[in-house]
Amino acid sequence: MMFDAVLFDLDGTLLDSLELIVVCYHHTLAAHGLPPRTDEDILSGVGATLTAQFIRWGYADQAEALAATYIDYNLEVHDAHVRPFVDVDTIVHELAARDVPLALVTSKRRRGGQKGLRALGLDQRFPVAIFGDEVERPKPDPQPVELALAKLGIPASPRVAFVGDAIHDVEAGRAAGVYTIAVSWGAGERAQLEAAADVIVDDAAGLRELLLG
Repeated sequence: MMFDAVLFDLDGTLLDSLELIVVCYHHTLAAHGLPPRTDEDILSGVGATLTAQFIRWGYADQAEALAATYIDYNLEVHDAHVRPFVDVDTIVHELAARDVPLALVTSKRRRGGQKGLRALGLDQRFPVAIFGDEVERPKPDPQPVELALAKLGIPASPRVAFVGDAIHDVEAGRAAGVYTIAVSWGAGERAQLEAAADVIVDDAAGLRELLLG
């Protein structure tokens, strides 16, 4: 099926940054003298904002300071710990070549998100990009999805696809009234994604078939 627009999450969907996320959380907690968390606990929060993750762990009073440490370290070591998911970035190029309206919807803050797009060579492919520090209610609230569609000038409908790897992406997309595509190569738990998303895909070939026919 062809879509009127396609929205993409960044981390865990387009950008293989899970190693970076884990490294940065471990560094941040250690730098503030806080107890470590397991990799599994860290990755279970992928899709949420940094402050939401730190609040979830009980550090509401330190959340902004922790987020600042995380961001500074993330930008310092970013390119050493990220890589594109094989062939997924090419799907974005193909969609753009067909003039399909595209938007990025990520919980990542603008500086880190732009760095990730540059690492992928996709910094010129998204005319609309919604970052987590530029919305009042980030994913799983539908506001970022709704804002992206408003900027594109396209109404929410099942003819719009939102591609993401985390349950936060699926919940935001469903609440906004768009078609949700979960990818299995990110941080999300498969059973959770299968129960919530309209469809789940396991590789770039499957995603290309779904989006491009």
